[in-house]
Amino acid sequence: MSDTPTAQDAITAYARQARWTTPASRPSVPGTPVRMSLAERVTARSRGTLTAEEWRTAEAAWSDEADARYRACVQRAALGPDAPPVRVGVKDTVDVAGFPTRLGLRGHRHHARVSTPAISALPPELASVTAKVVTTELNIGVGSECVNPYVPHIDPGGSSTGTAVSVAAGICDLALGTDVLGSVRWPAGQCGTVGLRMTHRSSLLEGVFPLSPPMDALGWAARSAADLAYLWPLLGLDRLGAQRPPGEGPYRIGVVANTEGPEGTCGPVMRGALETACGHLEASGQLLDAVRVDDLWALRGPAWELCARQAWDAYQVWRPWVPADLHETTRGALEVGAKVQDDRYAWILERLAHTRATVEGDFDAAGVDAWLLPLDPAAPPDLATAGARVSTIPAPQDPDYDVRVAYTPLASFAGLPALTMPVARDERGAPLCVQLIARRDHEPLLIRLAALLEEAVGPLGLRPS
Repeated sequence: MSDTPTAQDAITAYARQARWTTPASRPSVPGTPVRMSLAERVTARSRGTLTAEEWRTAEAAWSDEADARYRACVQRAALGPDAPPVRVGVKDTVDVAGFPTRLGLRGHRHHARVSTPAISALPPELASVTAKVVTTELNIGVGSECVNPYVPHIDPGGSSTGTAVSVAAGICDLALGTDVLGSVRWPAGQCGTVGLRMTHRSSLLEGVFPLSPPMDALGWAARSAADLAYLWPLLGLDRLGAQRPPGEGPYRIGVVANTEGPEGTCGPVMRGALETACGHLEASGQLLDAVRVDDLWALRGPAWELCARQAWDAYQVWRPWVPADLHETTRGALEVGAKVQDDRYAWILERLAHTRATVEGDFDAAGVDAWLLPLDPAAPPDLATAGARVSTIPAPQDPDYDVRVAYTPLASFAGLPALTMPVARDERGAPLCVQLIARRDHEPLLIRLAALLEEAVGPLGLRPS
């Protein structure tokens, strides 16, 4: 009998070596250095009780297996000789020196010489970029091929999909994305992590692919509010922009009442999650009042139109540099923008400028430090439901338009920071999230409120499946 392997032998051997898995299979539990809390890992690396080689070995073993399962990364880099303890992922629409930027496209490569400022400012002894993570096509397509680590049957969201999935999977400790109309907040929430949209500030967007320049903002995903609170000063993220330290509590929080009533769209599941959050915040000593944001509420739909029109206008510039065979959902989103007429576009821009000039007064008039509302009108969709959409951008003629415009545009149109976090789970195990919105440059307040809420909520049993 010949010792020459048959074609089937070779295929079987490769499959075994590559550890090809079925959708139902699970990666093994990560090694101890990966399971450590961030504070424990940082301390262990600084004291030398966790050596660079031990950390590199454990990290590579876990991330190799986890990324094969959850498909969060488009490119990974091994930890360097010093193996800093904090691993950072970056959305593939954001420039990082040494990594190509692909924009979620198969046939595009841009090789940046310098990193975007938020990344170049990271202290190298504490953090390094270890992955470029998945995004949808040009930020506006549907589908990423990522798997939600906590609830695989739930859509992991987009467009900063890999930002959230890489963190939820334990491949990254912190990941940078971009948030136009919820692009960080949705995947972070649907993957059971914490997502922070920063204040809109154009100076932070150098080296960031622009989709809607007036609404684009940096966004971060972390596994918990405690991790985000720990990393924020440690990595110098508190020096991005002009952030203001939070005052002494208790804090007064305005619960946005527009989600209910005649114009409201909030379903019972998400109302229950909001009530849970309200109860915990009141128990922690915070003061809650109902508020209405009628003018801004009416501009949620126009915010989507603004994004669509600016994406369409930009596409006229990008067209020679991107493949012609864009996904049908990407084309569908662009076509929504093509229908926004010039006079409508000018009116939306005028309303945006007016909103940003007056929104501080809305907080002052209500006497509140932050707004609280659900992340969305309904719980995260199953994959089958999400996959049926033709476009990520709702059009006014859509039958579910009022629901799809959702709640995330409030912060985006006003240029405000917003944070989302899970407070409960539904019967499918899907995370149910609320979002907090604060005045410009009040990210530290959002992080403090999230930490208070997280401590009260306690563990939700969210672990990679």
